[in-house]
Amino acid sequence: MFRQLVLRNRSYRRFDQSKSISKQTLRELADYARLSPSAANLQNLRFWLVDHPHDALFDSLRWANYLKDWDGPMKGERPSAYIIVLGPQSCTKFHYIDTGIACQSMLLGATEIGLGGCMIASVDREKVQKIFGIPEEWEILLVIALGVPAETVVVDQMGSDENIEYWRDEKDRHHVPKRNLDTLILN
Repeated sequence: MFRQLVLRNRSYRRFDQSKSISKQTLRELADYARLSPSAANLQNLRFWLVDHPHDALFDSLRWANYLKDWDGPMKGERPSAYIIVLGPQSCTKFHYIDTGIACQSMLLGATEIGLGGCMIASVDREKVQKIFGIPEEWEILLVIALGVPAETVVVDQMGSDENIEYWRDEKDRHHVPKRNLDTLILN
């Protein structure tokens, strides 16, 4: 059962924008992050919730760098909501670990209720900081784009060429190559 949840939790980049996500749902996802482990229990992360498709935020993100001929989701396929993940400017070296743990918890929670998301690190941080008036003492670590998935993501076994680049097939399905488990376990 957990394996199926992990397999359904893909990086979705196209959504049914007509399906909204409530502020309460975003709060529940942030609560999963709050309840997750935190290095030294510092709990340094903070969250900025955006419960609507926000054009200026969308325009501040870069989508799917491996898809050279794709500029990101079209109108109607854009995220319905976002969670901006913040850390203090003077944070410990562990906040990047906490970020991964918290984001995975939020995305697994989103998957469980029929949503999908994508963690985006390629962000115009200065622009986003200004758009929302995020205090300067908070660094934007990631933006999670959320919505009801409007694409199929297929997990493929990586070929012998070990090419890690995701791609789209003629039916517009998004393929993600994954290494064989035996190549990851070294003993």
